[in-house]
Amino acid sequence: MSPEVDVVVVGGGPAGAVAALNLAPGRRLLLVERRERAVRVGESLLPAARRLLVDMGLFAAFEREGHAPWYGNTSCWGSEAVEELDFLRGPDGPGWHLDRARFETWLQREAIARGARLVHAAADHVAPAGPGWRVVLRGPGGVLHLNARALIDAGGRCSPLSRRLGGGRSRDDRLVCGWLHGEGGGPGLTTLVAEPDGWWYSAPLPGERQVLAFHTDADLPAARDARDPVRLLARAADVPGLAGVLAGARFSAPPAAGLALAHGTVLAPPAGPGWAAVGDAALAFDPLASQGLFHALYTGLAAAEAMSRHLDGDPHALAEYAQQLDGVRAAYVRHRDDTYCREQRWPDHPFWARRHARAA
Repeated sequence: MSPEVDVVVVGGGPAGAVAALNLAPGRRLLLVERRERAVRVGESLLPAARRLLVDMGLFAAFEREGHAPWYGNTSCWGSEAVEELDFLRGPDGPGWHLDRARFETWLQREAIARGARLVHAAADHVAPAGPGWRVVLRGPGGVLHLNARALIDAGGRCSPLSRRLGGGRSRDDRLVCGWLHGEGGGPGLTTLVAEPDGWWYSAPLPGERQVLAFHTDADLPAARDARDPVRLLARAADVPGLAGVLAGARFSAPPAAGLALAHGTVLAPPAGPGWAAVGDAALAFDPLASQGLFHALYTGLAAAEAMSRHLDGDPHALAEYAQQLDGVRAAYVRHRDDTYCREQRWPDHPFWARRHARAA
């Protein structure tokens, strides 16, 4: 007879681990993680995440992890003038520049401590089985057949599980990000600089490192510079607003470099009978919003609460979760469009013309 579990969470990143650690107490829960952790572009966590971490009883343990503080932003956006935003004046204090791999591992440990079972495998097959699901996991230890009452998809932008269950994915644009890591760097400030064919991001990372990233559309000629670290550095040298970043850190096209998808995407619907998507699997943001990790924590917690209600017999819980995400998506789109429309210096360049037309 196949093992019986209450919930299978597919994906062990921040959203999946948070869903697992909030659902695991008192329930039989499997957290399924299959992939090795890739080198990340650089991850920041907004100051407002402090409230979520406190609510989940995680903040004291998070502080002990020693991630680098994020004090605010400087930007050249809409003009050549430098604007500053100081988080220390806000109600939540500084945010954090994270060691992403260490952050994920810590969240998984917290999930295990609260009763989740971590399994390194892939969800090879999922099918309805009565009121629940028949799941086949395939990993280094062999094949595991089990029955689950509910599923949570935390599989990232590809949302492989949700698409098998009927979810459809659409993207907002063709934004990509070419990035590399350097050594050294300044204080805990993020730098944003707009240019004719896109925008730049730089921030300190734990371990005395710095990330430099260029965002443009995949079909534009500028994308050739995003794909090549040497060309990316040459392009950065011609951007006046990056002079301080390049002077403060040593960038030399190191092995830690790459090209990443950065476009916003949305899954519709983000939940259905007996399943829900969280994090990027449900809704992925343009990096300009700096909301990716905060969204992962928020949706992990919100989905756990909705799924708990669903398992306790509430027939409306998952539909209400989907409505929550609709509201999040609407607020994000308004903020994204307003931010891009603030930059009017190059209205005839395709990158900006596309975003202004979308907002209109």
